Amino acid sequence: MIPVFSPLLGEEELKNVNEAIKSGWISSKGKFIEEFENKFAEYSGCKYGVAVTNGTSALHLALTVLGVKKGDEVIIPNFTMMATALAVVYTGAKPVFVDCEEETGNIDVKKIKDKINYKTKVILPVHIYGHACDMDEINKIAEKHKLFVVEDAAEAHGAEYKNKRCGSLGDIGCFSFYANKLITTGEGGMLVTNSEEIYEKAKSLRNLSFGKENRFLHEEVGFNYRMTNVQAGIGLGQMKRIDFILKKKIENALLYNSFLRGVKGIDIPIEKSYVKNSYWMYAIRFNDNFGFNKKDVKTKLFEKGVDSRDFFIGMNKQPFFKKIGLQVDEKFPISEKWSETGLYLPSGVDLTKENIKYICDCIEEIKNGK
Repeated sequence: MIPVFSPLLGEEELKNVNEAIKSGWISSKGKFIEEFENKFAEYSGCKYGVAVTNGTSALHLALTVLGVKKGDEVIIPNFTMMATALAVVYTGAKPVFVDCEEETGNIDVKKIKDKINYKTKVILPVHIYGHACDMDEINKIAEKHKLFVVEDAAEAHGAEYKNKRCGSLGDIGCFSFYANKLITTGEGGMLVTNSEEIYEKAKSLRNLSFGKENRFLHEEVGFNYRMTNVQAGIGLGQMKRIDFILKKKIENALLYNSFLRGVKGIDIPIEKSYVKNSYWMYAIRFNDNFGFNKKDVKTKLFEKGVDSRDFFIGMNKQPFFKKIGLQVDEKFPISEKWSETGLYLPSGVDLTKENIKYICDCIEEIKNGK
């Protein structure tokens, strides 16, 4: 079976883990944490990094630092992973959904303004599958309405918008280091920013808001969102590979494109002229000209030894929101179309050209009824 993704780990990561274990610094103290924060923040084009337990906690921490609370609203894409919405819910605020663009699956910037009111505090775009959102337009809207911008860059390590790295384009950028991300620490995440004030507050809230003069006097509600030194050691090892991994992701995507471009009924991922797509996952959609729906394709691919994954289901379709009193009656036709027609294919850096050719041949066979 060709898996959807396998992390690339090696001697450097193992060496750092062994060093952390031998030193005894295996929890949230140790030399690797700050070094990883600094290197990843610099890579992302930011001054400061705050390492945390996962991407969801990075988002929650970011919103909390910005003062988001009950009664506030945060604008997010309808087409995203549930963690984006849950981070808003954790603060007590209300997530407000916006449909996605047809071409990229990213939040439709033209529809954001209609969702802004006096309760709106933050715009939270998500760079879907590694393609950057139109951040200039988002920032213009935010500036006009005096809103914060938090980037969910969980899928966009190394992706760029107009030659600037994703994560550095708003007030705060949030990343995930889950096992299937471009680089991994197993579990883990990071908040990056250019604001010293945000950085200092995030560091405090991440660590239970211990007092500065008397450690056990807590003036704010903090969180235990600390990354371990062991995880940070893995992350440092991964930083030495990040350019290679990104290059391989792009090369693999171009190979997929070359094999699938002529197959009728498939919409391959695009890369707008002002964007460097990181191709976190190689995501395709099947239209009516293909002859089979994506559910059938997924089943047949699995039978041929190729794993794949469905696209996200839109937030308006999630039963959870009805349970918490957030009834969503609005239609989101583009999000629903993406959910119904999309699969992402194996996207690991260990894929060979022969693997990719085989996967594409399987797709053509399925189209031809084989």
